[in-house]
Amino acid sequence: MHEGGNDDGHRDAGVPGPGVPGPGVAGTGVDQPAFLALERELTVLLRRARASQGEMAREVHPDLESSAYGLLVRLDECGKQRATELAAYIGVGKATMSRQLRALEELGLVAREPDPADGRAWLVALTQEGHDRVRRVREARRARYAGRLADWDSREVTELARLLHQLNRGMEK
Repeated sequence: MHEGGNDDGHRDAGVPGPGVPGPGVAGTGVDQPAFLALERELTVLLRRARASQGEMAREVHPDLESSAYGLLVRLDECGKQRATELAAYIGVGKATMSRQLRALEELGLVAREPDPADGRAWLVALTQEGHDRVRRVREARRARYAGRLADWDSREVTELARLLHQLNRGMEK
């Protein structure tokens, strides 16, 4: 894929194709064709992900900010959490997190409850309505992925998920 968003069928010279081992990464410059291709593909992927996140947020609730969608997914996957944990995970400050949580509470998607381990702290959890809406949107998104990748072998999908997980872990460092 190129910056415009569609695969135009050409491959950059020096970028290994599928199944072709590429040169080692260690000791190479960032202008290596493989890193240029990676940058381009990640740019397209991230741009599409931002647009998709906005669509999914509106599917959960028409008044939901796209940035709050990630909070709902995190709560869906991990269960109750403190606001400080959510802020650290998402990478925002306490004030931003507090504002987003208030908005989510007003929409009936999350609720706060006292933390039994620390009476001064609060835990945030999805309401049943929030859980149902997030589940429905996530299932629809997975169905879209399945449709768009229907011609992929299941091993390729598994390998892509593994590589993306490895990339995400590496980005945490």
